[in-house]
Amino acid sequence: MWFRRDLRLSDNAALYHALRSGVPVVPIFIFDRHILDKLDDKADRRVAFIHAALHEMQQQLTAMGSTLHVYYGLPEQVWPQLLQQYQVQAVYTNHDYEPYAQQRDEAIRQLLAAQGIALHTYKDQVIFEKEEVTKDDGKPYTVFTPYSRKWKARLTDYYLKPYPTEKYFAHFFRQSAIDIPSLESMRFQPTELAFPARLIKAELIKKYKEQRDLPAVEGTSRLGVHLRFGTLSIRKLAAYARPLSEGFLNELIWRDFYHMILWHFPHVGQGKAFKKEYDRIAWRNNEEEFKAWCEGRTGYPIVDAGMRELNATGFMHNRVRMITASFLIKHLLIDWRWGEAYFAQKLLDFDLAANNGGWQWAASSGCDAAPYFRVFNPTLQTQKFDPDLKYIRHWVPELDSLQYPRPIVVHEAARQRVLEVYKQALA
Repeated sequence: MWFRRDLRLSDNAALYHALRSGVPVVPIFIFDRHILDKLDDKADRRVAFIHAALHEMQQQLTAMGSTLHVYYGLPEQVWPQLLQQYQVQAVYTNHDYEPYAQQRDEAIRQLLAAQGIALHTYKDQVIFEKEEVTKDDGKPYTVFTPYSRKWKARLTDYYLKPYPTEKYFAHFFRQSAIDIPSLESMRFQPTELAFPARLIKAELIKKYKEQRDLPAVEGTSRLGVHLRFGTLSIRKLAAYARPLSEGFLNELIWRDFYHMILWHFPHVGQGKAFKKEYDRIAWRNNEEEFKAWCEGRTGYPIVDAGMRELNATGFMHNRVRMITASFLIKHLLIDWRWGEAYFAQKLLDFDLAANNGGWQWAASSGCDAAPYFRVFNPTLQTQKFDPDLKYIRHWVPELDSLQYPRPIVVHEAARQRVLEVYKQALA
């Protein structure tokens, strides 16, 4: 059983099928150097999060007399070692929809096939995938509302049913515990916030629609990272939220929607605009202004608060993600890919499909995106969503002092400029 973004033993599709096969199951995880070698920040919170999740799984496995095998290397080099070590009959894993993951899985499929070994893959990180929710003519949806209607119409208890893996835990291969490589041995450093709480709060979900846009209130679930790395089952969360809040369920549908878009339109995950004509925009890409945005020094308090929250914690409130993204793209006319890459580097819950979907929505270049003439006014957004400046003052304590920078651009002038540039590119 090859774990990737499904770091749990309960309600895990591929693990259930592996254990039910009746053949002893060896659980493995690979810290993939194709991914890790690209990370400049050696105190990356996500690597520490994965490491903590693997330790939790290891405790469960050793209590059963089994162990998790954790490797640090290139999958195409790790698998031949595994095939020498064990008499492998089959490999089980869950689907991953990202472009790199597709290439990796195809390469491993061929490597295994050459030895007569099947690679069995299953849907696990979404409720509906690929062609499961399409238009009546079989084509993919590119607008969220009709997609969500069809998604809800298709949803039955069957799709939320957990996989009872526990029934078959006796089928794990029995062997002594093997140490997990330390973060230091992989040239990473331990970080704080490695494993945030995994609590599903009923009251929060019930009030989600009313509170989700208020960054000063604890109104969002903060479970994104657990869905990203599969330390929480999407089926469990959807089943829990379904009777409590349609607004919360809608957020889970957006997640499926963006994964479906990435699957059908892989160019969005490879640095291309969903609507190709938006690749003609003449960006200003001022590096000093980008640096000020990254560091939370734009002179727009709601933007600066969001960027400082992100840099300090690896999290940013969802409403503020929209405001900061819109500001970078439309006020500063900086390519959305720069912002997408910065969020990819900093967000603990970074997920290619959702991150790309959000940035292209803000840039108006994505499917079902905000129209290009919609430019968030940071002052109005503040008045609406942080009227008492509670969130802002928390992250921008020098707000009322001379130390706080003057606005980097004037809203009206920036708005006029972006409308002209977009109009020209799309003419």
